[in-house]
Amino acid sequence: MAECKRFSFDKLPRNLDELKALSGADLKDPFNVAALAVAVICRYPADRDDCFAMLDHLRGPSPMSVRDKQFIRDRFMDGKDYVPRSYFDGAVPENDYEPATPYTISVFDNAHSRDIEGCLRLFVTSGGADSPRPITLRTKPSTGEWFLWEYSGILTGIRTPVSKDPWA
Repeated sequence: MAECKRFSFDKLPRNLDELKALSGADLKDPFNVAALAVAVICRYPADRDDCFAMLDHLRGPSPMSVRDKQFIRDRFMDGKDYVPRSYFDGAVPENDYEPATPYTISVFDNAHSRDIEGCLRLFVTSGGADSPRPITLRTKPSTGEWFLWEYSGILTGIRTPVSKDPWA
């Protein structure tokens, strides 16, 4: 049976100190780590260095490579800063992906989430996509922590916001 957890943020973290102060920042709950990953990526358009520092924290013993950073830069080209916001409740193309506050996100698993040993594949739903997007986490058994392992799916394209769509 699938598990679904909802997480709310009064405000999204702007730097590593704010991230560490959030509930669940101990990285013991993989669902929370997935929710934090989306919240952290929302910071990229305003401050990429803070975003990368927070992602490094969520990645644990596997910090971001130059290639990882370039991948994120490429996803945000052409003003696509709305993609990570689309995972929060209320964010849809019709309102230019402006989420309701508090920022609330649902993270869920499925029957195949545990198919890779030591990893957990979780999912989030975008208001601009037809299917859920995966976030894979990897556990560090010695500490019981879960770290961000693969998250490119949450940065893939979604429907264009109505205000930017010439065909809307």
